Amino acid sequence: MQSILSLIRWKNLLMIALVQLLIKYALLESFGVTITLNGFGFSLLIIATLCLAASGNIINDIFDQDTDAVNKPKKVIVGKSISEKTAYSLFIGFNVVGVLIGFYLSHLVGRSGFFALFVIVSGLLYIYASYLKQMILVGNIVISALIALSIIMVGLFELLPAITPQNQETQLTFFKIILDYALFAFCINLIRELVKDIEDIDGDYKVGMNTLPIAIGRARATHVTLALTFIPLAAVIYYVITYLYHNLWIVGYFLIFIIAPLIYVIIRLFQAKLKSDYNFISSLLKIIMLFGMLSLLIYKYKLLG
Repeated sequence: MQSILSLIRWKNLLMIALVQLLIKYALLESFGVTITLNGFGFSLLIIATLCLAASGNIINDIFDQDTDAVNKPKKVIVGKSISEKTAYSLFIGFNVVGVLIGFYLSHLVGRSGFFALFVIVSGLLYIYASYLKQMILVGNIVISALIALSIIMVGLFELLPAITPQNQETQLTFFKIILDYALFAFCINLIRELVKDIEDIDGDYKVGMNTLPIAIGRARATHVTLALTFIPLAAVIYYVITYLYHNLWIVGYFLIFIIAPLIYVIIRLFQAKLKSDYNFISSLLKIIMLFGMLSLLIYKYKLLG
């Protein structure tokens, strides 16, 4: 059981579920926004999202056996704790459950076209692991977009089906807030993906992958990653100055838990040389992502302030 939990990256799945719960209960329901799904329907949305994410993690490990044997030999699961055949069975099982729930949910909210999203995500996760991951930046962008989509899905299923001429402005305002958070998640995850590529350059090179650090070198890839880190930093600073400046407590939260850590990431990228340096930066980016999403808890105080 422990091996299966590690294979599906249960901690990452918990973060996805937490973010979706925060959007529904800390943002949408706390302001009385018109929503579509009841508790049962929303639980199904979370389960569908987590099943597809779990399947993506599994197929990624299946295709990464050779690189993982070099990059993180102590964490290899497929072929050791779990056979490749069992891993494929779990991959198919999670996929089928996720897509079927997506089919049911799409019809439940009266938007049958939404079902295509689950099919596309399922297909992209396989194509990413088997092909796109080996292409410079393409794989990094695709997986970051899928992370962002897990956030946007809440807006699609909760807000869009409930739009009326009377509440259209409110619904779209909150959908825009969700898009802002999805964009933040996309940026942070893209930077983290590049950091992980730099960290894993030895194993990736050994199996013939063509990631950014392999194509242009570790130093140049670090410079590109460093430059990209200024984008979410500037965006968050702009967001705070434009929308949050009147509430010092909220400004303090963003300064301490998001802006300062992003500046520290930039400093560490300047200094990074060892594999352990990039591993630390990757972990720090995940923490920044978490605190960024947790800021949804303080939105109510900002809008009522």
